[in-house]
Amino acid sequence: MSSWQNAQLSLRAGRHAAALAGYRDLVQHFPGITQLWLELGSAAAGDLDFTLADQAFQRAMELSPNDAVLLNSIGTQYYHMRRLEQATACFKRAVAADPSSFDARMTLASWLERNHRLDEAWEYAETCLAQRPKDGRILYFKAYLSQCKGLNKEAEAALRNLLTSDPSLSLDVRFNAHHLLGVVLDALGQYTEALSQFGKAKTVRRQMADTAALERAYDKMNGERREVLAALTPEMLRRWRDESAATPCPHPLAFLGGAPRSGTTLIEQILGSHPEILVFDELDSFRKEMLSALSSSPPARKLTAETLDNGLAATGRAQLTGRYFKSLLRETGGNPGDRLLLDKNPATMPWLHIWLRFFPQSKLIIALRDPRDIVISSYIQNLPFLTLASVNFFSLERTAGYYSDCMDAWLRLRELGGFEWLETRYEDVVGNLEGEGRRITEFLGLPWHESQATYYETARRKYLDAPTYNDVTKPIYTRAVGRWEHYAEALAPLQETLAKYRRTFGYG
Repeated sequence: MSSWQNAQLSLRAGRHAAALAGYRDLVQHFPGITQLWLELGSAAAGDLDFTLADQAFQRAMELSPNDAVLLNSIGTQYYHMRRLEQATACFKRAVAADPSSFDARMTLASWLERNHRLDEAWEYAETCLAQRPKDGRILYFKAYLSQCKGLNKEAEAALRNLLTSDPSLSLDVRFNAHHLLGVVLDALGQYTEALSQFGKAKTVRRQMADTAALERAYDKMNGERREVLAALTPEMLRRWRDESAATPCPHPLAFLGGAPRSGTTLIEQILGSHPEILVFDELDSFRKEMLSALSSSPPARKLTAETLDNGLAATGRAQLTGRYFKSLLRETGGNPGDRLLLDKNPATMPWLHIWLRFFPQSKLIIALRDPRDIVISSYIQNLPFLTLASVNFFSLERTAGYYSDCMDAWLRLRELGGFEWLETRYEDVVGNLEGEGRRITEFLGLPWHESQATYYETARRKYLDAPTYNDVTKPIYTRAVGRWEHYAEALAPLQETLAKYRRTFGYG
């Protein structure tokens, strides 16, 4: 038990190699304990040994083939490993193992929806509703499926009834119901009440986490990050690029970023429909393998421009780069061939100076959009998981502040120079798909491919982590351009803050 507890402590702390060593020893002595194999698999996945992780999960399922909770847990692990077919199989096995399990059916229904299989998700939702006709989770989920199908009036009625008929709703369901009602009302053109519902959702969400502590942590981190950016020099970036010639990148690589809600998912899907481009949708590889390593390295002190410039030995950079690509390629079996790898992740935007320290030879595509549209779209998005970034979306003022943080980082690096970059405007993409899409594709050194014009057909067959995963399965549309005008009164106090970026990026 002492050895097991030590292994668990290492696993929770992210010390995967140490945890893995402990679990390897434990399963040799106690090979019949299912939980040990499950945790061994988690440690192996964290250490990027995906083959061992798969073997451990398979062994756990052999020991407990009818444990629906275990099967759902392993399905989630496979999702994080980007083994999506195996994840689906586990979720289905969980339902088969325990047909009476409400949680197993709900998990499968939610998974099917995320994979654009709405009719199948609806069937499982109906079964869940028959089991528990008054359960707030399934009533909310059915309303959500109605909204996904474009049945906004039906969704509105269901959500209003849910919020008024059951005072004992959990905070999680109440938060999601208020938020979804805001989304539905926005689609129906009832913007004043939509904004009110988004505000109610955020009030409930604040009761579920210590958002004030997260905001303080973000502000401290952001201040330190700005200090690093201010201290960088053009000479540093040029030297980084010169150094990279001695250790060239093992794969052709590009980065796609921008402030949240700037249209990166649309551009990603257009580029991802090219047969010579392999896109990665908001994977956490860079954060886990590089940002975390830099922030946790001893001695525990804040990162400076000096340490970023001189404190990273070539061997250390090569090791972290190797882990990054191993993590990034987890769903491809590690063999991308000669294809260009495109890492799309708006969350990396404020950390581009660190990206360029490791990949100064990569090409950067920066998505732009009217700052007012970005702020309102970021503010009204759902916040199921709070991070140091998304905690800023509880108020319009902090949302605008986070936008400023992202774009100030970009403008500073653009001023320093020493790397290849291209800016593209969301409005130009939706206004001239082939023209702007061709310009972006050619910047990456590739010709336009006819399949890119029907990117949405490819998107329908893919699992996407981005919040706009449903939107990009539809042909191009322009209704999101100028969305801010519906909320002009609420945005009025922020117009002066955003004016600088409107002028800089041509939204005068």
